[in-house]
Amino acid sequence: MTAWIAILIPLLIMVFALGMERLETRLRAGTVREDEVEDFLERARPDEVKALFRQGIGGALTLFRLRNLGKRGGPTRRGTRTSEPSGQSTTGV
Repeated sequence: MTAWIAILIPLLIMVFALGMERLETRLRAGTVREDEVEDFLERARPDEVKALFRQGIGGALTLFRLRNLGKRGGPTRRGTRTSEPSGQSTTGV
């Protein structure tokens, strides 16, 4: 009986530790850094603040990041035109 306890307890502790490591990994991936929240609170637009109340910090930060990507040369928004080289037309006329 003592041999079973000597084998079982370390195995149970190892399984518990591995389970906690997996849980910690999932929690770490879903967290928001403090500097991201500070940046959001300093520069958020009204629609992003509304998203904060409706969707939580995750949804609001997603909108905020998308807006910042647009400023850094990310994908252009619909309705905006890119400048064409001078003298060239895309219609072929």
